[in-house]
Amino acid sequence: MQESENDILKRVRKIEIKTRGLSNEIFAGKYHTAFRGRGMSFSEVREYRAGDDVRDIDWNVTARSRKPHIKVYEEERELTMMLLVDVSGSRMFGSTDRLKKNVITEIAAVLAFSAAQNNDKVGCIFFSDRVEKFIPPKKGRSHILMIIRELVGFVPGSRGTKLSEAVRYLTNVIKKRCTTFILSDFLDPARDREEFGDALKIAGGKHDLVGIRVVDPREQELPDVGIVELQDAETDRKVWIDTSSKAVRDHYAAAWQRRSDEIGELLRHHRIDAAAIPTDGDYVVELIKLFKQR
Repeated sequence: MQESENDILKRVRKIEIKTRGLSNEIFAGKYHTAFRGRGMSFSEVREYRAGDDVRDIDWNVTARSRKPHIKVYEEERELTMMLLVDVSGSRMFGSTDRLKKNVITEIAAVLAFSAAQNNDKVGCIFFSDRVEKFIPPKKGRSHILMIIRELVGFVPGSRGTKLSEAVRYLTNVIKKRCTTFILSDFLDPARDREEFGDALKIAGGKHDLVGIRVVDPREQELPDVGIVELQDAETDRKVWIDTSSKAVRDHYAAAWQRRSDEIGELLRHHRIDAAAIPTDGDYVVELIKLFKQR
């Protein structure tokens, strides 16, 4: 059942109160330390004035104009943050009191408000097995609230997952270097793994990528509750399994661990910092840990 406009606005307000407080009290300073500006950027060339540093002389322009010119630089403090948000069908799963979607929304809001505290621009890409929506980077509280409203109420056109599509789109649409958080359960089909790796390699050479994996404890292991029917949230495929069998439960847990290890290794291979955040855990602790390791 889809939420009404009033319900969405209430949830946006609730999320703003909680996450804005967290970003003000905890994250803004740590975010600023972990994701600094990019140093000195070329600004312009102008004629040499008395007192200018001769080391900044642009000899090519000076030769052409026959007058001394210098390169002027300015410090780049402003950052751009991009949020790549997974809106595939699997985000609607949750065996605790929170869906993966709820956790992703709160984390995205905390990160966005932290960026806003540092006067940075924030943009967003919603993706499933295709790019569903692109919100260009902008500053300001009203822009952040619009992003949160979309996080709460957005209805995707597809339920599949293809991480490589989102990362490739980021590379094509954002030209200046930015800090990008990929918020997903990373449960994309195995056939996309190679394409995703290639996309990460290209994007990682241009942007600062960070992976945030949101997982549910029931995805990691099955309870012993007898014969149950499981359904894939993205493909609708159904299967009956006997959870009273220890061999079945062990096989399920081993398959999950293998897939999780593969994802972790892929991110490490491309030197991407990452955090795994369970739906029944404290994302504040995990985010602080992530910021400290940078």
